[in-house]
Amino acid sequence: MTSEREPATLRWAVRLLFAEGVGLALLTLVIVYLDVTSKSTFLATALSFTGYLALMTLLFLGIAVALHRRQRWARGPGIVTQMLQMPIGWTMLTHGQPYIGAPLFALGLAGAILLFAPSTRIALGIR
Repeated sequence: MTSEREPATLRWAVRLLFAEGVGLALLTLVIVYLDVTSKSTFLATALSFTGYLALMTLLFLGIAVALHRRQRWARGPGIVTQMLQMPIGWTMLTHGQPYIGAPLFALGLAGAILLFAPSTRIALGIR
């Protein structure tokens, strides 16, 4: 059995997805804290937003783990998650939140490029 080294594009895509997942986990914890300590919260909105963040955290971390294990099915969801960040980042960038929007857009673009790279595709066994 030969041990193929992971190409840099796949390695960096995994790192990026993992970092984004950790960032989402931290944001989820902050939102849970705000939900618990808030004096006036519309419970349904708070729970749905917190649940959405938790779900996205699991999604990003799950895709990162699957790509690290070279599961070929994870490339498609990875590309989608990265590309979905771009319109969110662009909207924030052009509507008064450039310090959040620009990095979000750049991370999404970088992640999509890494996952679209031929070396990533080949490492995952996709021809």
